[in-house]
Amino acid sequence: MPDILVPARRPLAPVAPSPLAAGLRQMIAVLERERQALAALDADGLIGAAREKDLLCDELAAIGPQVLDGETRSLAETARQLNEVNRRVRNLLAANVAARIEALGGARRMPRATYTPARA
Repeated sequence: MPDILVPARRPLAPVAPSPLAAGLRQMIAVLERERQALAALDADGLIGAAREKDLLCDELAAIGPQVLDGETRSLAETARQLNEVNRRVRNLLAANVAARIEALGGARRMPRATYTPARA
């Protein structure tokens, strides 16, 4: 007769993710898309990512402060790191463009606009 294995206890029902964890996962996905848009120099993708990040920040702020468990702490740290990497890439791209523009036009500066009263 074959052995029949019986679990020692009932399996636990799957736990629904907290709204904070779900929002952080969405933020991580948006930050990944933003990184891809930066790499491809996709202006439309960057604008879309900026809008999504803004909406998600509003949603996450509405949840309010909570005690973070291990999962949400890890998700928040991942989102923070991805945002920092994307910020650095944006800054490098902007510096590169500024250097190219300066190389094309020289180091000329526009004259400063000043106010001079009209003489009567």
